[in-house]
Amino acid sequence: MKTVGVETVPESGLVLLVPNHDSQWDPVVVAVALRKRRKLRFLARANLWKIPGLGPILYGIGQIPIERGAGDAGALDEAAMALRDGAAICVFPEGKLSGGQRLRARSGVGRLAGWCPQAHVVLCTVQGTTDYVRFPRRPRVTVSFFEPANGQPRPDEEAGELAERLLDEIRGRVPPAPPGRRRRQA
Repeated sequence: MKTVGVETVPESGLVLLVPNHDSQWDPVVVAVALRKRRKLRFLARANLWKIPGLGPILYGIGQIPIERGAGDAGALDEAAMALRDGAAICVFPEGKLSGGQRLRARSGVGRLAGWCPQAHVVLCTVQGTTDYVRFPRRPRVTVSFFEPANGQPRPDEEAGELAERLLDEIRGRVPPAPPGRRRRQA
């Protein structure tokens, strides 16, 4: 795995990390890429806690369950409290796997940035994780961290507007990647 721009992520203080989401592997590779610099807390889909044995592990490593598409204010409140306490929170602005399609940004990341204006926003692109299923091909995974080109969130920016701006910048660097095996050309 190649990692670029790790120094962009502050070693301490409030951090809101915003990556693309094309594969189930994305949270794992982002956490591994930052393992020596920063522990991440992810907003993760709540149904993961229903997998036998996984819930206690997820709680143990500090993940936050969120009901996707439900406007889960409780999960966002918990994430905001963690941010205010100095945590690094990772939020996928698409709210789910892209499935190879350009999705609209969800407002949660913008809401967190608005509630915690002192949080430093860092963008992240993950490339190559959809290739893990293409055995025996060895995937080339790259995780890149970078500052938003148009600056940190502005006080007058609406949550949805900010989320879309951040996702546009991420997807400008890395278009959505389709999951699964690609069909062989004849």
